Amino acid sequence: MKLAARLAAPLAALALAGLTACAPQTSDNSSSGEDEKTGTLRVWLFQEVSNEPKQKVVDKVVAAFEKAHDGAKVKVEYIPVETRAQRIKAAFNDPESAPDVIEYGNTDTAGYVKDGGLADVTTEFNAWSEAKDSDPTAKTSVTVDGKVYGAPFFVGVRALYYRTDVFEELGLEPPKSLDELATTAKRIRAAEPELYGLVVGGAYTYGAMPFVWANGGEIAEGKGGSYASTIDSAAARKGIEAYTSLFGDDNCPAAKCASMGGNDTVTAFAAGKAGMAIGGDFSHAAVEAGKVKGKYAVVPLPGVKSGSVAPAFAGGNNIGVLKSTTHRTLAVDLMKRLASKETQGELFDAMGFLPTYTDVRAEAAEEEPFIEPFVKTLSSGTKFVPASPAWAQIDASLVLPTMFQEVVSGKKDVAEASKDAAKRMNDAFGSAG
Repeated sequence: MKLAARLAAPLAALALAGLTACAPQTSDNSSSGEDEKTGTLRVWLFQEVSNEPKQKVVDKVVAAFEKAHDGAKVKVEYIPVETRAQRIKAAFNDPESAPDVIEYGNTDTAGYVKDGGLADVTTEFNAWSEAKDSDPTAKTSVTVDGKVYGAPFFVGVRALYYRTDVFEELGLEPPKSLDELATTAKRIRAAEPELYGLVVGGAYTYGAMPFVWANGGEIAEGKGGSYASTIDSAAARKGIEAYTSLFGDDNCPAAKCASMGGNDTVTAFAAGKAGMAIGGDFSHAAVEAGKVKGKYAVVPLPGVKSGSVAPAFAGGNNIGVLKSTTHRTLAVDLMKRLASKETQGELFDAMGFLPTYTDVRAEAAEEEPFIEPFVKTLSSGTKFVPASPAWAQIDASLVLPTMFQEVVSGKKDVAEASKDAAKRMNDAFGSAG
């Protein structure tokens, strides 16, 4: 497999993982039992900022599929991010107009399963020879209560971007622990007051959570409909304290940084306004296009212990088959082809999407050195959101950003803010049961 050294992932690509659709009403979306071997399969994929490279890869997959299945045709529609929630909701409630195969954000799995939209493909997935090389977190993102509802399509994680010129000028080394990260950030700010040391965002959930996870905290514990929030545990509070302590005049002033999201922090770094930032592999194109091109490097975000790596959120997208399809065998085959090692390698070449297979990713890292710190982060162990349909509600109602912002603004202390966040999360978990 050829893995070109071209990276052009748009910022929007993995932001999809954090978006959640409005949950449609649960309905009986079961197919009529038909399994037609000819006819037209409808596929919905997400439209990227620059969609042509993705479309070329998909067109190649479709051509091979149609050649292998006489009498079968594929119609691919690229749906806008902005309207995906409404489109998928309508599809679940109207099987007649629904596609057979969809691309979906990996945090949406549990909600879509509860709504009866996705087909259980456990048997086919487990019998698929390539599936054994899927990384564990990617497989978790298609699994609900032990059953598999799709195939991982691509994955993305965040790491630490830093300014090589600033570090050289100040005689700094990349931090090896979270304590060193905070110290380094404040040294940069003290020496270069016009820069944020480490640019952080009060609305940057997946930039903040590695601090919680590295300190032994979790978002919640349980499974299925019986999750309970643990964001107010002693370990989680330690991580919240570590993250929120970075908001201040000695690093990233709360007045400017409390409202920032992930894209805001990457934009600030790319514009040359920060010494460090927590950004994704998918942020590379934006940084390369900014003022810091040629003056930055990336290392894994360190953990609590020196030399360790903080667990990162494994974002990304999946490919699933709708429960209402009347072409199940064909749809599952197309799902496998779209999520195959070959296709993921070509999507890495075309878009910079990180493969979900450990062996394909290792090959990508060899050909594109920039990917290496992200691959190391993935292999060090990643985290995922609770596999509960409640996550869509928790995410959409900004429970975690509100908690961080309450602490940063001084409105509440860590104990009170985390306790309130846990209550809101448990209310959501309870209503989703």
